[in-house]
Amino acid sequence: MLKAFVDIFKVPELKRRILVTIGILAAFRLGAAVPIPNIDPEGLRALFEAHKGSLLGFLDMFSGGALSRLSIFSLGIMPYINASIIMSLLQGAHVLPYLDHLAKEGEHGRKKINQITRYATVGLSMIQSFGLTMMIIKMPTPGGVPIVPDPSVGFIIITVLTVVTGTLLVMWLGEQITEFGIGNGISLIIFAGIVDQLPGATKNMFRLLRLEEITILASMFLVILVICVTAFVVWVETAQRKIPVQYAKRIVGRKMYGGASTFLPIKVDQAGVIAVIFAVAVLSAPLTLLQFFPAATWAQKLTQFWTRGSVIYEIIFAGLIVFFCYFYNSIIINPNDLADNMKKWGGFISGIRPGETTAKYIQRIIERITLGGALFVTCIAILPDLLRGWFNAPFFFGGTAILIVVGVSLDTIGQIESQMIMRHYEGFMKQGRIKGRWFNIK
Repeated sequence: MLKAFVDIFKVPELKRRILVTIGILAAFRLGAAVPIPNIDPEGLRALFEAHKGSLLGFLDMFSGGALSRLSIFSLGIMPYINASIIMSLLQGAHVLPYLDHLAKEGEHGRKKINQITRYATVGLSMIQSFGLTMMIIKMPTPGGVPIVPDPSVGFIIITVLTVVTGTLLVMWLGEQITEFGIGNGISLIIFAGIVDQLPGATKNMFRLLRLEEITILASMFLVILVICVTAFVVWVETAQRKIPVQYAKRIVGRKMYGGASTFLPIKVDQAGVIAVIFAVAVLSAPLTLLQFFPAATWAQKLTQFWTRGSVIYEIIFAGLIVFFCYFYNSIIINPNDLADNMKKWGGFISGIRPGETTAKYIQRIIERITLGGALFVTCIAILPDLLRGWFNAPFFFGGTAILIVVGVSLDTIGQIESQMIMRHYEGFMKQGRIKGRWFNIK
């Protein structure tokens, strides 16, 4: 393992990509610590302490703590994610024929869709930044200290422009990581924000232990539970349903092709954290609208129901996760295309007729696997609420955070390993062969 890490820096291109990624992530964390001027930090801190277990605190985790500081990156990458969800829903539901036409144009169409998504990001970030500014101005704090001492029109305009610009800068940083770094720029930015909060969560746990607000037994149980859940998430994230596929022998010219046995791998948790991020983005939309009326009685009552830990919220959250798991898999995996490609190259599943019957068989397997993966993601996503409610856990590192950290880590390691193997270096997992079967040596 140590030798594999040393070999990373022997590949000039891979070394450059890693250094670029680290530099961009450092710039993002630096920007997340730059606050917007004319803000009272004590009042802001009191507000987020009072809403630590709510959706507001959950969104703060996705922004890497930038929201609780009201920094220039307060909205983080959420407007871009919301815009991506809208574009995906419009394409999946075939609402706009123009988008369907672009999706079939290959690389040119993909670039055009990305450009439209960026424009949608600008519009959504303007709406969300204005709602966030009005919430900070009008929402009462527990101590009665106003967060904005001078809420003038100039302050609103400057704050909205600053937050919108910060969101676009974060989106651009993510695209730079994807193009010039090691990939998955958006996911790595969210990953960096979560990991950055781990030292503070550890410090907070020791503080609660010192104040005897949490027992040693409960803290040990929490640590063991997080380790076990992390191991379970790694196991599920790497689990696959392998459908055996046989290929008939074909003679092309003087050469014989096919005759091999392989398998079609389908991940148990294909959607992974994408479904959770989409669900959180949808749940944050009503909160954005409520921010325009922070002093209204009906808005305050509705906010109480729209709080993490409430029964209504958790039911809606679980339903959205299941929906987006099926929706994402329906976009990523097309059983008809798999069956047609298999038939074109002489492949078949034993006991299943090629063509439409194979497509139905694959679809049935995908539906069953998706249900299991969706229930798994749902249970992991609501885990932090249970820990905070039952054991007074001093951190949010649980369901969603574990899914993001594990998923991004595995994907990043896989990309680095593929780059190393491509250049004739051993990856993080050495491969060997005994009696015709491949195995891994850690």
